[in-house]
This record gives sequence, C-alpha cells and structure tokens, in this order.
Amino acid sequence: MNKYPMTVAGEASLRQELDHLKRVERPRISQAIAEAREHGDLKENAEYHAAREQQSFTEGRIMEIEGKLGNAQVIDVTTIKPTGKVIFGTTVDLINVETDATVTYRIVGEDEADVKSNLISVGSPIARALIGKEEGDVVLVRAPGGDIEYEIDAVRHV
Repeated sequence: MNKYPMTVAGEASLRQELDHLKRVERPRISQAIAEAREHGDLKENAEYHAAREQQSFTEGRIMEIEGKLGNAQVIDVTTIKPTGKVIFGTTVDLINVETDATVTYRIVGEDEADVKSNLISVGSPIARALIGKEEGDVVLVRAPGGDIEYEIDAVRHV
C-alpha cells in the first residue's frame, strides 16, 4: 500500500473533516432522504435523487479520508534536527537568481497543498527539485511556465 506523507497539521485537518462528515453531514443527508421519501413516488422525486447523490459523494469521501489516514505517514519536522537540507515538511526561502525576488514555500502532502498559502505538494515540480538540496545550492526548477533558477537561502523546521 502507498504511504501518504503528511504534516501534523494536515492529519488534524483530515481528521476534522472526517469528524464533520460523520457527525454533521451524514445525519443531515439521512434526514433529507427520509423527508424526500415521505413525498411519495421515488422515481420522479428530484429531492430524493439529489439527497442520494449527496449521500454517495459523502460516503465516498469518508472512505477516501479513512484510507489516507490509515496509510498516513505523519512527519513532525519540528522533531527532526535541522541540517540545512530540504526534506518533507520544511519551510524553504528561495531567491530567484534572475530577478532577485524572494519566495517562501513549505513542502507538504498532496491533500494539504495550497499554492495561495505557499504550501506546495511534495510531488510538485518545485518540491521535487528542492528535496535533498541544501542551503546555498542553486536549483533549476522545470515548471510548466518555463525553467526557473532558485538559490536556497534558508531551510527552516517550523
């Protein structure tokens, strides 16, 4: 089975979503199905079909989250001794060699990725180029928008 790397925050977020789906959404959908059944003929009952579709989606998501949590490899980077090397969970300060612009990314699991919050997936082109490199290294990132050279300014375990 595949292991899913995730940060402590990512695991907590998935557990919170799972709890919400089980405690709030499941009962709400069951109630909607029960109410729709009371309206009579199920073949032409749009409310019933919509609620069943929503139930199917919710149950699928619950199974997906439970599978990921069951195969999760939770990595708490704050417990790992800083070496200056880029690993999963580290926060990396980069300097664009061409423009001197700086950017900071945190390398996280796929479910946690949010580019707007500078959280990049471990499978992204930038993260794949950075993993294993050290502070001071110049890295060529082959991105869909073109090749970009970054210098690794700092690697932080936060």
